[in-house]
Amino acid sequence: MANQRNASIAPGGTHAISLKVLRLSRPSLATQTPLPHTNFGNGLDIPPEASIAYPGANTDSTFPLTPLLTLPAAFGAAYVGETFTCTLCANNEVQEGEKRSVSGLRVLAELQTPGDQDGVTLELRSADDDEDDAGQDIKPGATLQRTLRHELKEEGQHVLAVTVTYTETLHGSDGGASGGRARTFRKLYQFVAQQLIAVRSKVTERKRREKDGLRQWILEAQLENVGETSVVLEKLWLNERDGISGTALNREDKRDATVLKPQDVEQVMFVLREHEKTEDEGVRTPLAQLNIDWRSALGERGSLTTGWLACRNR
Repeated sequence: MANQRNASIAPGGTHAISLKVLRLSRPSLATQTPLPHTNFGNGLDIPPEASIAYPGANTDSTFPLTPLLTLPAAFGAAYVGETFTCTLCANNEVQEGEKRSVSGLRVLAELQTPGDQDGVTLELRSADDDEDDAGQDIKPGATLQRTLRHELKEEGQHVLAVTVTYTETLHGSDGGASGGRARTFRKLYQFVAQQLIAVRSKVTERKRREKDGLRQWILEAQLENVGETSVVLEKLWLNERDGISGTALNREDKRDATVLKPQDVEQVMFVLREHEKTEDEGVRTPLAQLNIDWRSALGERGSLTTGWLACRNR
């Protein structure tokens, strides 16, 4: 997971429950770089296949990708518009034969965002969709797993707060309960959400109007990949204001998806037309919102909706 703050642990010794938080990501193809052939003749030669991740590969090939899948070695970047997914694992560290047991185990999570410092409660799901409200009883050495999914909508630092509560029961020599207590601890994990697609737009009102006096505008938008991974633009469309319709000029007949490598830029243009009179709101007239759907190199879906794009009234 990302950076972890100091956990807030209730007094009373070592907890019977440990917590692991793991980010879920799609795998990617493993890479390899074969060693060059050498002929030192002094016993220092290293076979080229020694560095190959896929043993069946051709040692003379310089192609870096293999058929093997590999998981990310680190947390990686979190991008606005993508769905943040992770699994929470509460492990029962009680060993067989110990004179204590765990019951009523509950795991709760909330996410603090730049716009909501108080945090929003996240929905946790399990593989068998059992309810977590009443708490779970798990055997020694067992694990309670919960998965959360949350669409990142804000840029900046996020804090995932996970709270674990359970009841620890002590047992006497006869196996009966000799005492118990409710225990709880809380752990905080920090990560930063950053922009992946930067949008710069310009709206210009056309001087020539329709015969009935209805207005027209030209909307130009520049999409730049400001992230660290390539993306595939799958869909691009407008959400127009009531009374306005839009037509794409340069993507209308485009069949192939657009691939944006880091720092690549895609230019798009739309014509917006009034089909009924609209009232101006102040010095600027909101016209439409631009919607973008994409997939990352690992196949993760992402989406972005801009604010209302407006034109200054004449």
